[in-house]
Amino acid sequence: MKNTINKKAINVVLLKCVCLLFFTGLGVSVQAEEDTYEQETILKEAGDFFGGGAEGLADVIEKIFEDMGRPNAYIKGQEASGAIVIGARYGDGMLVRKGGGSVKVHWTGPTIGFDAGGNLSKVFVLIYNLPNTEAIFQRFPAIDGSFYFIGGVGANYHQVDNLVLAPMRFGAGFRAGVNIGYMHYRKKKSWNPF
Repeated sequence: MKNTINKKAINVVLLKCVCLLFFTGLGVSVQAEEDTYEQETILKEAGDFFGGGAEGLADVIEKIFEDMGRPNAYIKGQEASGAIVIGARYGDGMLVRKGGGSVKVHWTGPTIGFDAGGNLSKVFVLIYNLPNTEAIFQRFPAIDGSFYFIGGVGANYHQVDNLVLAPMRFGAGFRAGVNIGYMHYRKKKSWNPF
């Protein structure tokens, strides 16, 4: 009789745990979807920002959505960069978070690698798992040189823990090669790339 009671108690506890996990997971999923951008919204925002010259933009955005899912924030900005083996990148823009809040951001970053040239670019950064606008202000390791390049729009990924950035660049100039470095997002503009 004790075995029957223990088995029933274990089954009840397990059922409660499964229900709790299911309904908690369902609530998080619905909340996360409400706080994220749909692919069509991002395509419109990025298309309006880059203008008609950004051929292949839809393909790049589709690839990022396949890889990462729906972002909960983005940055619209511009940057300038240059290098002869050692280089630097400077930019600024406006971070917009789906769950509310926007803030001006500046970024700098040193680079080193097999890299030469310079460019001016518009930058549209998709951001994943940003808990609040303050969380962007840190350094993100970066390997640059596009992971893929379609019709003039290049994109790659930068990640710290669960926070992922997917910057897309479209611009003028010539910069070829591969480099490593980091992007340092700041509240105030700085000419110091470190």
